[in-house]
Amino acid sequence: QVQLVESGGGLVQPGESLRLSCAASGIFFNIYTMGWYRQAPGKQRELVASITSSGNTNYADSVKGRFTISRDNAKKTVYLEMNSLKPEDTAVYYCNAKLSLNNNWGQGTQVTVSS
Repeated sequence: QVQLVESGGGLVQPGESLRLSCAASGIFFNIYTMGWYRQAPGKQRELVASITSSGNTNYADSVKGRFTISRDNAKKTVYLEMNSLKPEDTAVYYCNAKLSLNNNWGQGTQVTVSS
């Protein structure tokens, strides 16, 4: 059974940082493309960042230069380092593990950026 468990969300002020973690189980983690998506109220879920099995990364234009995705295959964990957070980054952040048609989601973690 696939499980993706996110942690690290919370309430921060603009300009501050957070690091999200997603621990995976039930998959051969090393071969999956891992990603972070987010969904703000009233908006569609959107890709924030992804990292392939070989370490290639992709970022949404809105987070380039502020967010960094990384993975630790030994720990079966993917991270999202978020710096210089803005109020518009407020959303539920979801971890995703994808391999061909096999697409798995975590339960989400809330990130709120507010003064």
